[in-house]
Amino acid sequence: MLLAGAAVIAFFSGGYFDEARAWAGAGCWACVVVGIAAGARLPRGRPALIALGGLALLAAWTLLSILWAPLAGNAYHAGQIAMLYVGAVLAAAVLLHGRSLRIVEPALACGALIVIGYGLSERLLPGLLQFARSVSAEGRLEQPLTYWNAMGELAALGFVLCVRIAGDITRAAWLRTTAAAAIAPLGIGLYITFSRGALFSCAAGLLTLVMVAPRREQLWATLRSVASGALAALSAATFKGVTALTGSVSTREREGAIVLALLVIITVLAGLAQHVLSRREGEGKLPMPARTPLIAAAVILAGLALAIVVGAHESSGASQSLSGGATRLTSLQSNRYDYWSVALRAFAAEPVHGVGAGGWSVDWLRWRSVNEFAQDAHSLELQTLAELGLVGLALLLTFLGGVALAARDALRATPAAAGAVAALVTYIAHSPLDWDWQMPAVTLIAMILAGAVLATGGEAVISPQSSSAIRGASRRKIQTANAHSAT
Repeated sequence: MLLAGAAVIAFFSGGYFDEARAWAGAGCWACVVVGIAAGARLPRGRPALIALGGLALLAAWTLLSILWAPLAGNAYHAGQIAMLYVGAVLAAAVLLHGRSLRIVEPALACGALIVIGYGLSERLLPGLLQFARSVSAEGRLEQPLTYWNAMGELAALGFVLCVRIAGDITRAAWLRTTAAAAIAPLGIGLYITFSRGALFSCAAGLLTLVMVAPRREQLWATLRSVASGALAALSAATFKGVTALTGSVSTREREGAIVLALLVIITVLAGLAQHVLSRREGEGKLPMPARTPLIAAAVILAGLALAIVVGAHESSGASQSLSGGATRLTSLQSNRYDYWSVALRAFAAEPVHGVGAGGWSVDWLRWRSVNEFAQDAHSLELQTLAELGLVGLALLLTFLGGVALAARDALRATPAAAGAVAALVTYIAHSPLDWDWQMPAVTLIAMILAGAVLATGGEAVISPQSSSAIRGASRRKIQTANAHSAT
C-alpha cells in the first residue's frame, strides 16, 4: 500500500486538495502502526534521528504558525501536508529496510510509468479518450496531476529510477530489459510537459547516478536510455496534435496513431538494445576522479545558479502571456522571479518566524507586479523562508542534512542504494524551482526513498558487520552475473 500510494493519489489531482491528503496521511500512519505492531524497528543512527527530528519539528512549527498566520485554514492545510510526509518517511524507514530496499525502485518506477502513460493515452488515442484541460496548460501534459511541471518532475523521477534498474547488473535480465523499454514513454512524457526545471533535475539525477554507481554497465545503460528517451521525444516533436492538443479531432487521431506506432517501435528497440548490448559491453568498475561527489554537487549547483541568474534578467510576463509548447524550452521567460521577490519581501518583514504557513498567498495579493492568481512561491526553500522564517528553513535543512548523511552511509553499505540516492537528488534539484511540496503525488516518492535510505544507512552504522555482508552479497551477485554473461 505504501509503495502504491503515490500512484494512487496521482489520480486525485496529485493530492493537492485536503481530502485526498487526509486519506493518504491516514494510510501512511496506519503503515507505521502496523509495522511497529509487527515488530519492525524504528530507524537507528544519528542521521536518522537528525532527519526525522528535523521533519517532525518542521511539521510542528508549521502547525504552530496557525497562531500568527493571516489565514489559519491555510496554515492547518500546510501542517497536514507536513504530517503526511512525516508519516511517509517513518513508514518507509520502518518497513523498507534490508532486502525490501530492492523492491522500492521497481515499484515507484512502475507507478510513475502508469501515471505518465495515462496522461499520454489521451494524446495517442484522442478518438477514444478525452480528459479535462486547463487554459493555463496551453496543451502541455498535465493530467492526471493537473499541473504540467509536476508531471515533468514525476517523469524525471521515473526516468532516473528506470535507468538505475537497467544498469544494475544484480537485477534479473527481464527486469533490466523492461526498465530500459519504459524509458521511451517516460521520455515522451517528460518532453511534452515542456518543463525546463524537470529536464534539469533529470540531468542532475543521471549525473548523480553515474557518480554513485561508478560501473561501466551503468554508464552504458545511462547513455542508451538518454538516446532512447530523446528519440521518443523527437518522434512526437513535429506532431502538434500530440504535443499541444491542437487541430481537428481527425488530425489528432492520425497524428496520435503515428506517434503511438513510433513509440511502440522505439520501446521494443530500446528493450532489445538493452537485452543484446548489455551482454557485449564492458563491465566492471568505472574509474572516477577524486572527490567525485563534490564535483557532481558543484556542477549541479552551478547549473541551477546559472539558470536563476540568467533568467532573472528575462521578462516576467507582466505585459505578455507566457508561451507554451517547445518554445518554453528555449526561453527563460517566467513569473517565478516575481514569486520569489514577494517571498523575499515577506521574509524581510518577519525574518525569524515568517508570516505563517500559507501566508505567502496573502502577501502575493498585496505586493504582486503580475496580474496572476498564485498560491505558492514556486520554491520550497524560499516559501519556507517566507512563511516559517529562519526557524523553518533551519528545520528543513536539518531534515535534508540528515538524509544526506544517511545516503552516504547507505552507499557505503550497499550499491542497492544508488537509485534511491540519485532519485532524491532529482527531487531536491527541482525543489527550488517549483511547488512539488504541495503535490504529494511527486513528493511522496521522495519521502519513501528518503525513509528507505534512512533505514539502510542506519543499519550500516549500527551493524557494520551486516553492511559488510551486504556488500559481499552484492559483489557475489555481480560476479555471478559476469560469469553468466561470459558463458
